[in-house]
Amino acid sequence: MGGAGTAPPVSVIVVSRDRPALLHRCLTGIGQLWYPAFEVVVVADTAGCDTVAKMGWADRVLCLPFDTPNISAARNIGIAESGGEIVAFIDDDAVPEPTWLDHLCAPFADPEVAQTGGYVRARNGISLQWGARAVDRQGRARRLEVADEAPFTPRLGDDEAAKTEGTNMAFRRAVIAATGGFDPAFAFYLDETDVNLRLRARKTVIVPRAQVHHGFAPSRLRKANRGVTDLSEVGASAAVFLRKHGSAESLELGRNRLFSNQHRRLIEQMVQGVIEPGDVAPLMAGLSRGFEDGLTRTLTPLSPIPDGPAFRPFPSRMSGQSRVIAGRPWRRRRLAADARASVAAGDVTTLLTLSPTTLAHRATFSPDGYWRQWGGVLGRTDRAGPRFRWTSFAERVRKEEARISDLRGK
Repeated sequence: MGGAGTAPPVSVIVVSRDRPALLHRCLTGIGQLWYPAFEVVVVADTAGCDTVAKMGWADRVLCLPFDTPNISAARNIGIAESGGEIVAFIDDDAVPEPTWLDHLCAPFADPEVAQTGGYVRARNGISLQWGARAVDRQGRARRLEVADEAPFTPRLGDDEAAKTEGTNMAFRRAVIAATGGFDPAFAFYLDETDVNLRLRARKTVIVPRAQVHHGFAPSRLRKANRGVTDLSEVGASAAVFLRKHGSAESLELGRNRLFSNQHRRLIEQMVQGVIEPGDVAPLMAGLSRGFEDGLTRTLTPLSPIPDGPAFRPFPSRMSGQSRVIAGRPWRRRRLAADARASVAAGDVTTLLTLSPTTLAHRATFSPDGYWRQWGGVLGRTDRAGPRFRWTSFAERVRKEEARISDLRGK
């Protein structure tokens, strides 16, 4: 990866509310980034800022108090206090791979690039939650066919923009600041998509190797099982989006599509048992109230965000080493102790425990600061792979080491 002399300074911005434990885990992962020149800006409620202090990171991380449930306004506060040439965003319930910033920010060597976006791993740590997508003026997203893992500029339709995900995206600060940042009319949902449409004439690069793991943690809008608890803000943001980017003729069409899609989603969740049958009608009523609210929200022109303060480089304490510790599940306690010691020494550490079974693999980032992957020696990693593949323990360990080397090696 590039050295500090050639890497543009990057401000990593994390917005957090009601999730102090997850913020702790997210920051632990950010602290293991290989990138040589980044600062960390957290915009959080009192519990979040307390977490930064309890971690002993008050002198390493700028924490800006903000307790209003509006992610766009919070992100703008982060941009205003950022000193980097690039601003990168990640959610508090996500953790970046150590090479995340190296891959995500490399395309900015081209001065024409305005924004980049990476891939998002799902809760099992293996499959993709979101890959490359395009979005149109109705807010409809479609998957893009990708030939390989090289960074690319998508080929899009006339009314489309490249879609970046809010938990894995970066912007040239001068560009996003000149446009006024994020529109606070989007308190939640479609906030980054609005920016994508506003920047559709500027060059966007999708970077498959820039990866984060996203947990879809519970919030005021969803339960731990991902069951919906409130759709009002989804309705409001959808209405604002259609007003800004659609036509008057398409507004009713967009409303009908939104209501149909959300009703289908709720029925699926009811069948899965994550919400009750009696929840569907109240949730749809909330969606309707929110949509009506969005139709009346004042759309105010955005003002440019002024230059930020001086860049505050994050003082990395990493050793520069990446290590894989592998063993059997019955040695888990001893292996976990070794992994914690490795993290304490400053190594990016992966603990791989494999049983003599065909269990599929799962992966996560431990609160103790190491990556943990488990499953069967004979099981599949990728869901698209065969359920059974004959191999030895040593061979499977080598295969998994090779798979993650590009994401965790320096």
